[in-house]
Amino acid sequence: MTISPKRLEELENIPESAIDTSDLPELDASFWETAKLVKPLTKQAISLRVDRDVLDWFKSQGKGYQSLMNAVLRSYVEHHAKSSQ
Repeated sequence: MTISPKRLEELENIPESAIDTSDLPELDASFWETAKLVKPLTKQAISLRVDRDVLDWFKSQGKGYQSLMNAVLRSYVEHHAKSSQ
């Protein structure tokens, strides 16, 4: 999902007092007892040769196409890792 710069500016300018958080649950002690720290995976910069039409398709999906390519590869890896167990 992408947000236009205009909409992003509108959201940034909403005063905190105007934001309704009443439907958000409180994070009590029981939440923190089972909470786990999840560190983001670091990305490795690589040079990768792909077919032009494949790259063009991913680029046509818009901003974040490299993250999309990573997500597709991750899905493939996870599927094959499960099936090989």
